[in-house]
Amino acid sequence: MLTPARKHFLQKTAALAAGDTATGETQTGDQYELMMAALYEARRTLKSIQSIEAKVAKKRELAPQFYPYIAGVLEGGNGAQDEVLMTLMAWLFDIGEISAGLDIAAYALHHGISTPDRFQRDTASLVAEQVAEEALKTLTELEKTEGAEHNYPLLDNLVRTDQLTARADMHDQIRAKLHKALGYANRQCGRTEEAISHLNRALQLNEKVGVKKDIEKLERDLKNQQKSEQT
Repeated sequence: MLTPARKHFLQKTAALAAGDTATGETQTGDQYELMMAALYEARRTLKSIQSIEAKVAKKRELAPQFYPYIAGVLEGGNGAQDEVLMTLMAWLFDIGEISAGLDIAAYALHHGISTPDRFQRDTASLVAEQVAEEALKTLTELEKTEGAEHNYPLLDNLVRTDQLTARADMHDQIRAKLHKALGYANRQCGRTEEAISHLNRALQLNEKVGVKKDIEKLERDLKNQQKSEQT
């Protein structure tokens, strides 16, 4: 485990190195090389695990060693191409640390940083799809939990994702998945009209997105609610 002093040192040296590399160039420096070596070992460990659930648990265990480096890059970076940073962004989404992943996403999208080739998706598409998929998993679990409280932080993360990727060109199916997640998150928070709007947009983008019955039910609920308020 890293000591607070070691974390501080790693963050500051990462910030300095990131500040010395121009936008669009590949990140360099001793600490980056150390982080790349650590990432290589971490990915080799993950490849030996077949269970998706176990992989996620291992990512949760391995990720903290990279946090001081990430903090340093976000603090002092100019937008260099950085495989460590972009890999950890995806990991953070995988382990449910959506807000922290979006901090990286905001930096990456602002500077036009690409994802490593192995992800086979551009940055905006990866962010939109991963956040939507993680949100949909969480919302499915919430639906099974009687009396679950409104998950406003999840909704906030989805809204932030939508804002960050709004101008990006991506496949309609991915954008539809994000709107589906936004629809379900708004529904879970009791925001019926917003839920209907997002689910209709999802259906416009992908008629096979699977929200028609949800829209019909929400529209019935809204009409009943409006009738009740008028009486």
